[in-house]
Amino acid sequence: MTQVNQPESLSQPLTQSEFVATFRLFSRFSFWIQLFFGAVSGIVLLFAMLGRNMSDQTNNNAGIGFGIFLAVVGLLLLCFRIFWDFRYRLLGRLLHAENSQVYPSKEHITHTLRIGLVSSLVGVLIAFVASEETVAVVLAKTLSQPQAMAAYAPENVIRSLDIFVTMANVNLIGAHFFGAVTSLGLLNWVED
Repeated sequence: MTQVNQPESLSQPLTQSEFVATFRLFSRFSFWIQLFFGAVSGIVLLFAMLGRNMSDQTNNNAGIGFGIFLAVVGLLLLCFRIFWDFRYRLLGRLLHAENSQVYPSKEHITHTLRIGLVSSLVGVLIAFVASEETVAVVLAKTLSQPQAMAAYAPENVIRSLDIFVTMANVNLIGAHFFGAVTSLGLLNWVED
């Protein structure tokens, strides 16, 4: 039986300088991606919330209101996650420092990455539930009345603002997903 030789780069763990460079690159990438998705979600959610006329009968739908609430919770969690990614960048700077006395310990890095991972996974769950709930409300509106009857039952009209809430939640899923992938990748490299 012949043994397959692995490429040199796959059989060896990363050196400290390679890990530091990778850590800094991934933390920077994750920070900006999540900031972009968070900004898009925040703007879309703001449009959805400001566009809802409180005196209009079409806004008596509690489902869309709950979807907005979950989106706001997911957005707040993403704000924490973006702050946490900024912390990753500070850890990367400490690891890059020439003074070895300021290096964070492996346990500290692992703990920091796990907190980021857990916050991203909770964010994915919240945004997923919010997306499912919002899509279910829009589907229920669609199925409840024929389109010709929408003029007589304004609470069943699908408005573009309903879709904005769904879009915000889907963007939050993407942002939290990138955060989770970054944390998992960095955690994997720390533990090797």
